[in-house]
Amino acid sequence: MNKSVFAFLFFGAFSLSAADIQAVRAADSRNIANGLRIPGEGYSDQPYVVVASNGAWVCTLTTGKGLEGQQGQHVVATTSRDQGKTWSELVAIEPDSGPEASWVTPLITPSGRIYAFYTYNGDNIVTLPSSDKRVRADTHGWYAFRYSDDEGATWSAQRFRIPLRVTEVDRGNPWKGEVCHFWGIDKPKVKDGKVYFAFTKLGKFFMQEGEGWVVEASNILTEKDPDKLVFRLLPDGEKGIRNPALGSVQEEHNLVPLSKSDLFCVFRLESGTPGHSYSRDNGATWSLPEPMTYGPGLRTLKTPRACPKLFVTSEGKYLFWHHNHGGKAWAGRNPAFLSGGVLKEDGFIHWSEPEIALFDPNPAIRMSYPDLIEHDGKFWLTETQKTVARAHPLDRSLLDGLWNQATVKAVCTNGLVLEKLDAGGAVSRPTVPRGFGDLSHGGLTVELSLALDAVAPGQALFTTVDKNGSGVRVVTSEIAGQPTCAIELCDGSRAAVWHTDPGVVQVGKQLHLVFICDFSAAIVMVVADGVLCDGGAARQYGWGRLPLEMGEVKGAYQAELAPAVKGARLYSRPLRTSEAIGNFRAVKR
Repeated sequence: MNKSVFAFLFFGAFSLSAADIQAVRAADSRNIANGLRIPGEGYSDQPYVVVASNGAWVCTLTTGKGLEGQQGQHVVATTSRDQGKTWSELVAIEPDSGPEASWVTPLITPSGRIYAFYTYNGDNIVTLPSSDKRVRADTHGWYAFRYSDDEGATWSAQRFRIPLRVTEVDRGNPWKGEVCHFWGIDKPKVKDGKVYFAFTKLGKFFMQEGEGWVVEASNILTEKDPDKLVFRLLPDGEKGIRNPALGSVQEEHNLVPLSKSDLFCVFRLESGTPGHSYSRDNGATWSLPEPMTYGPGLRTLKTPRACPKLFVTSEGKYLFWHHNHGGKAWAGRNPAFLSGGVLKEDGFIHWSEPEIALFDPNPAIRMSYPDLIEHDGKFWLTETQKTVARAHPLDRSLLDGLWNQATVKAVCTNGLVLEKLDAGGAVSRPTVPRGFGDLSHGGLTVELSLALDAVAPGQALFTTVDKNGSGVRVVTSEIAGQPTCAIELCDGSRAAVWHTDPGVVQVGKQLHLVFICDFSAAIVMVVADGVLCDGGAARQYGWGRLPLEMGEVKGAYQAELAPAVKGARLYSRPLRTSEAIGNFRAVKR
């Protein structure tokens, strides 16, 4: 990360209050360590759950005693009857002694039958045609399935196969179409009595020239005889969901149904954004994929080469899992963000600004391949770090905040410790309550309404910094010659700095800034005029990391506000993005 943008310094003694934030972090439901562990054999991936009519959770996952892609990788199921607190022993859908079976996704039908779809190396091909060297064998073979009529306790003795039409991309793969090179991460969705799920075909080994395709199962919800199931491969023709201009990496396609005959598909790229495409005829044709945006004509979302996952609730509301930064590699899968989607009359999903849904304090930990569980009006997310899979309860109020973000217009009072409105014109020195900066509620928030007549670096706009250097300060600064505002935090031993995105700060422009310092997640973010900074074109990240050991940042009990500050609010907790946006809209202009 650019040190001119974010820095922390260690000055000496360990802060005595660092243990306080560690206790808060240890109790934070967003901390993945606090999740409900799902069993696995060592390697663990794609923990996807269906809920039976009696409330049992049946989870299918890909597992193995070795690493990803090694021999012995297979697909299993496990059942929980207490909402993830305990799980049954693993039941093999495919044995670990057979050919590789991977990337299982489940479907539950109205009768209670559960289908498991997966990539199966049915011909036991372990080398490329041009070599006798063993290669990974978990992304080629058959699209297979078995089924269970007893909530995952046993699975059909017979394995069945989805017929995959050979297309142009298959004829370009190493086996010239005689073997299909593919995998899928999409949990099947129901629309108008049919089932749809997307997957990715590959034109080159390994994981190159990806292209999206969709399986339509027209009678699987009612037909009990698996030999009579009707499958159709979409789109029609030789070419799948792909835009050559987006590069080789176009993979992990997944979709959600919309209204009428519409479907929406997203997938990962290696350009720092997800890709997306719409179908208006139930998958027969698709729009030319483009980088995914928050809505028509709006800015692109950011995520690295990690699974971007769509969900739809029983109420027809949408969620999107991503990582909110523009990395171009496999890394950076922590924290995980959610955006809420609302389908508008224009036929497009409009996405909210994101919220942190899950985190691990250790930035090296990666989480991905999530699923959304909906049960009795409550929601959970599953995820995996490849060795540990867990389920995590979601706060419904966080989700409602995402879905209502476009209309919220109210000042948040939860944690508000200081409010000074209609200030400006002269320096003011309000008293700061003692709770500000003590981190007992996970962090703090500084909200400022500004009108700057100059943007030269070094102007102190807000400060509680005491004679020992402890406290919080917001100053004008710059990145690469462009003006910014920066928050500076110091506990007496460590200091951290984070800037707004370049281009946000302009002379004469009214500006509303909310600096959200989430010490539990060890993340600092800025919401500028109702938009969460994401780095734009200038930075990979719009958020930064706080030192894990950083303690309280209590400073002087009298703050100082510069004349340019027209209004200020201080909170003894980190606001959610949605709360910061509500505050922005409530500002009188």
